[in-house]
Amino acid sequence: MSYRVLLVCMGNICRSPTAEGVLRAYIQQNRLEDKVEVDSAGTHGYHVGEAPDARTQRAAMVRGYDLSQLRARKVARQDLDYFDLILAMDRTNLDNLQRLATPEQSQRIKLFMEYAKHFEDDEVPDPYYGLGHGFDIVLDMVEDAAQGLIEETKQKLGRG
Repeated sequence: MSYRVLLVCMGNICRSPTAEGVLRAYIQQNRLEDKVEVDSAGTHGYHVGEAPDARTQRAAMVRGYDLSQLRARKVARQDLDYFDLILAMDRTNLDNLQRLATPEQSQRIKLFMEYAKHFEDDEVPDPYYGLGHGFDIVLDMVEDAAQGLIEETKQKLGRG
């Protein structure tokens, strides 16, 4: 049995690939590779096939996360059936996902920051048009929420 998680932002080159890379590392650290599958996508197809933004990759690499093999893709309708949990980085993308979803699928769509323990923000800000420090803030937020998600997932899987 596998638990499948999809992380979603707008273009899939900053926030959601960061979350995917961090979550993959935490899955490996917690020896959950055989139980948890993670992927990321964007609600828009602006960057399909592209690697994550260079600034995103640099900030992630400083903390030991290699995002270089990831490639942007757009959320597909079948993703809404395939994934057990779909986590949006902000309310705009949450709304975009909800518009695509059936009522049953909607129940599996949430904001990623619901899992954060140390941040009260409910949205991960898009660092794309900002200054370089925004990528570090995104990493801080993503690491916090990813840790909370891993803890809850371990409990769901009976490994807590």
